[in-house]
Amino acid sequence: MTSDVQAAPTGRPGGMARATSWRDAIRWEGGLLIVLIAVIIFGSTQSSTFLSQSTVFYAGINTGFIALMALPMTFIVMTGEIDLSVASMLGLAGSLMGFLWHHGWGIWPAMIAALVIGALGGALNGVLVAYTALPSIAVTIGTLTLFRGGAQILLGPLTVPGVGDQQFPGGLTKIGTESIPGGALSYSTLIFIVLAIIAGIVLHATPFGRSLHAIGLQPEAASFSGIRVPWVKFWLFVASGVICAFAGILLTLQNASVSYTAGTGLELNVVAIVLFGGVSIFGGRGTIFGVLLAIVIFGALQMILTQTHVEAEKQQVITGLLLLISVIVANGGQLVARARARLTALRGS
Repeated sequence: MTSDVQAAPTGRPGGMARATSWRDAIRWEGGLLIVLIAVIIFGSTQSSTFLSQSTVFYAGINTGFIALMALPMTFIVMTGEIDLSVASMLGLAGSLMGFLWHHGWGIWPAMIAALVIGALGGALNGVLVAYTALPSIAVTIGTLTLFRGGAQILLGPLTVPGVGDQQFPGGLTKIGTESIPGGALSYSTLIFIVLAIIAGIVLHATPFGRSLHAIGLQPEAASFSGIRVPWVKFWLFVASGVICAFAGILLTLQNASVSYTAGTGLELNVVAIVLFGGVSIFGGRGTIFGVLLAIVIFGALQMILTQTHVEAEKQQVITGLLLLISVIVANGGQLVARARARLTALRGS
């Protein structure tokens, strides 16, 4: 129904383009597996505790909420769009939850309100991107500032729970201090695995997932083939808002506290991980498995740098450089191909 009837940007039939895309994905994921093995070997030689259960647990704690935000980002980037407001929505949802708790709300109503604000924020992004044809990068830079400003208005310098506040329920905050029964995984890791399996099935085994590939490859052809492109993009942004709000709730409970600065700057990590996982910045190509490998590599690198006592600032520089290099390598072929196409078009005109 979807990409089967399309022509790829190169003019080849959709089936051939899809086969090439899968071959590229398999090659990239094979490379990621090699990188992961190398990281594990390097980490085990640098730290005697790297292969311990505590490393697995704390890696999940440190990256679980980032991994959650990467799932909807994968879907959005697959359609050729981007959402740079993800971390600010995390901060806004957590701040609203903390604000309501500070003013006497119960924990469950406060969490539901946080999810509602996530849906509303995602709907705002979706309307502006899908139905007004504004560029998603410009829209979400604007809402990034809007959401973070809203979080600051709600909490200001306050950290919740503060003096006089009840602590968050211990039965919920244990997700930041205890692993799941009988294992080394954190609760946030388990939640991510479940959602990643669902996302993988949706993306790779349903007509909706095939429509995302089609939209990313050629949105006009996808529209002509019957795909409701604006509708799909709108609901992807809504889903992103809800899942990022859930990540904000998870981070708040994990830390047993929240301030308006929660998640500041993490949107770039999320984007870099998705692109590192082999999702094309131009849309139409990528797999959940590749993103999963990228998340594991990212978490392992963080743990290596922490266990070898590298300062936080240097960790950001090292991790950022490694991810940037990998992103350029992953999308370099398409960048060159597009540059050549434009040059040919200019010469022809």
